[in-house]
Amino acid sequence: MKVSEARQLIQIKAPILSRQRRVLANAFNVEEYRKAARKVLPTGIFDYLDGGSEDEVTLRRNRAVFDAWALMPSWGPVSGPDTTTTLLGKESALPLTLTPTGATRLFHPEGEAAVAAAADRAGIPYGLAGLSTVAMETIAERQPNLDRWFNFGLTSDAQALKDKLARCEAAGFTTLIVGVDTRALGSRERDLHNGFTAPPALTLSTIADIARRPAWWINFLKADGISFPNLDPRSAAATSMITPAMWQDILGHSDATSGWQELEALRQAWSGKIVLKGCVNPADVAKASRIGLDAVQLSNHGGRQLDHMLSPMDVLQESRQRVGDSIEIYVDSGIRRGSDILKALALGADACSIGRAYLYGLVAAGSSGVGRIIEILADELRRTMTLVGVSSIPELKARGGEILRDIRHSGEILESTASGDTK
Repeated sequence: MKVSEARQLIQIKAPILSRQRRVLANAFNVEEYRKAARKVLPTGIFDYLDGGSEDEVTLRRNRAVFDAWALMPSWGPVSGPDTTTTLLGKESALPLTLTPTGATRLFHPEGEAAVAAAADRAGIPYGLAGLSTVAMETIAERQPNLDRWFNFGLTSDAQALKDKLARCEAAGFTTLIVGVDTRALGSRERDLHNGFTAPPALTLSTIADIARRPAWWINFLKADGISFPNLDPRSAAATSMITPAMWQDILGHSDATSGWQELEALRQAWSGKIVLKGCVNPADVAKASRIGLDAVQLSNHGGRQLDHMLSPMDVLQESRQRVGDSIEIYVDSGIRRGSDILKALALGADACSIGRAYLYGLVAAGSSGVGRIIEILADELRRTMTLVGVSSIPELKARGGEILRDIRHSGEILESTASGDTK
């Protein structure tokens, strides 16, 4: 071979100087974005994002449960596949939502605004946290076409309820996500060991972190101070330093005695959609359906609250069997692959929701990183649909029992979980 011919075969890539561009070019799955995020964040901030409560049994179980379901392809023609679906009456490009996460500007200066922009580009719903660091009005102004959902705290104070609902409606938030798994704060022992605060307190270890992770510190110091503009401005927590004690203070002032009566009152007061988030009890799913809620998000808060709690995947089939197609069911906690989404839909879910996964993307590469996480999951979902032999989300849900095998139970093939067979 001549030298000139050899040169044509050798491709020399120019080095990518931008860290964010390197990540976008070289990270191909959620776990690789997690590793990239770990290199960016101070240890205490990363552990706050990544950790769970107590022994982190629930955190580990959330991943292990997906591995318990094996895929069983069938041979036949596949077209597409088409991942579009309808969530709460609106078209979504994917059976995926971005779940609310608080204090997002801890992880990137643009915070929730960057996440909302990525969701808008992808054509999927975004849930804004009540403890977000960007105001709901700002999100509405910047992303007027985004399907905007809001994490709504229950209250028995009639005037406070009226004021909060009016603000949500004025900002064009069509759906309320009511979380019911934070009556107390889970013991996140990584945070306790790290003495977690934001901004981090200056100690020998945080000074060492500054040397190792200067970019995060520079961005944090240049940005506006962190506050919580969706809280009542009269609340001291609206501008507090972020600490475990601050979270506990917020929860201590929430109405921990709220229950089904308050949910029914909210249903009467709100003409939009309501999602109940944070239960893994099929009886609660059935009750949510009976009182007229629109969806339930099966969740254990990503393993951050009650340790040794069931995974949503453990109760998904039973929940669907209890309610048929009378209410939409979403699943979060542990979603890391497009195949995880497929498995959840095959077992009866209408959609999945991610939190940590998109935050890894945000840390590593800003709004583009969030967008890339969504793209990765979408590509994986489409590829898995093609390989198992389904062309659309309705077909996937209808044929779920043919696609999965529970390898924990002697290879027994699942019965169909299609809503028509489970009423």
